[in-house]
Amino acid sequence: MTTLRPFTCDDLFKYNNVNFDPLTETYGLSFYTQYLAKWPEYFQLAESPSGHIMGYIMGKVEGHMDNWHGHVTALTVSPDYRRLGLAGLLMNFLEDISEKKRAYFVDLFVRKSNKVAINMYTNLGYIIYRTILEYYSGDQDEDAYDMRKALSRDVYKKSVIPYTQPMTMRELRHQMRHEAKCE
Repeated sequence: MTTLRPFTCDDLFKYNNVNFDPLTETYGLSFYTQYLAKWPEYFQLAESPSGHIMGYIMGKVEGHMDNWHGHVTALTVSPDYRRLGLAGLLMNFLEDISEKKRAYFVDLFVRKSNKVAINMYTNLGYIIYRTILEYYSGDQDEDAYDMRKALSRDVYKKSVIPYTQPMTMRELRHQMRHEAKCE
């Protein structure tokens, strides 16, 4: 039986086996501790009966007015525990927290090449809202899909009306700064 529990600082020293996947973004310790301090309710861990970390989700709530939303920063499941529905369980948890926070939608970014994840998110009710050009940097820059799922507060589903044109990182940063000024 899987247990969902809050992620703790001690878990930062035990989760490496989960982050070995090349499609999983790994951040510095300060990034994780910032999320733990600011949005602890959005940072959950799936644990096996033997105490092994099976996966985790890290997110936050942000935005202003009808852009108030839950955001999935990271979702990953250890290769040993995939295809058991854990990612869906963790996503449902984050969506429930976002509903309680009265968010309009949940969003996330995913590599365009990550077809397995895109399919999973689509099956969970997410749509491709827009494309962000060169969102991921590295050996090869890669575009991302901004995927969204409307929550019950968005009665008319305005948050999931897709953009037709791709957006650059510069445009995305400008939009995020503008939204932050409105808060």
